[in-house]
Amino acid sequence: MVNIQWYPGHMEKARRDMLDGLKAVDFLIEVRDARIPNASANPILNDMAKGKERLVILSKSDLADPEATSAWQKALEAQGYHVLALNLQDTKSRKALIDTCKELTQEKRNKMIAKGIKPRAMRAMACGIPNSGKSTLINLVSKKKSAKTADKPGVTRGLTWIHADETLDILDTPGVLWPKFEDPTVGVLLGATGAINDNILDLKEIAIKTIEIILKQYETIFIDVFGISKESKKEDYLLQIAKARHLEKENAEADVDRAASLFLHELRKGKYGRITLESAQ
Repeated sequence: MVNIQWYPGHMEKARRDMLDGLKAVDFLIEVRDARIPNASANPILNDMAKGKERLVILSKSDLADPEATSAWQKALEAQGYHVLALNLQDTKSRKALIDTCKELTQEKRNKMIAKGIKPRAMRAMACGIPNSGKSTLINLVSKKKSAKTADKPGVTRGLTWIHADETLDILDTPGVLWPKFEDPTVGVLLGATGAINDNILDLKEIAIKTIEIILKQYETIFIDVFGISKESKKEDYLLQIAKARHLEKENAEADVDRAASLFLHELRKGKYGRITLESAQ
């Protein structure tokens, strides 16, 4: 199994800044990718945010298998999290998010009212790994493109306060990973979904490992598109993709590098249908 690690220096600085910012917030909004709800969960939050309530947003739910997303919601709620599965590109998701944040903080607001204090806006910290959809969430709640979004990880830098509405302010944070992936599969899944810079990855290896994972649950997808099945040899996966998409080098040899890049690009865009790469079981 390929062993991927990516923790550039700016992420360590961001982690320290987040630790300071946590002192000013009432709860966390953690954005995870609904296709990889476990791999996109940053374990450093468990230590950093002890005692803070956490709302987990399963973003990109329009790209994920709806049955798997439902199972993940139940599993995460059983762990004590509040969970919403949202397509953050849909403006209707804004109301669902803000309403849930109000519910989470209503008790605290009621206590302020009981003491004769005018409730202030509740403060949340929005956090998530690179390319998880966090910047899209910020743009959704602020109703403008205040946060840069890109397919490339590592765009948002620094901490910024966003005024969502009169009841909610959100502290936006950079996308942060963690220093070491204990499970090599986590690195593969993060690479496959675009959370790690492609420039440091062996895209062919990532593509092959990802196809192996998908074949366990969604074999018919690749049979229909590329003629790849569970019986196919893994060393032939990219050859079959190159053949199906007429990807050749100048000498007519199959271009497996382009095949790997094409596969990962199309996977990230949801071209193969709604796929979840991790089971909640």
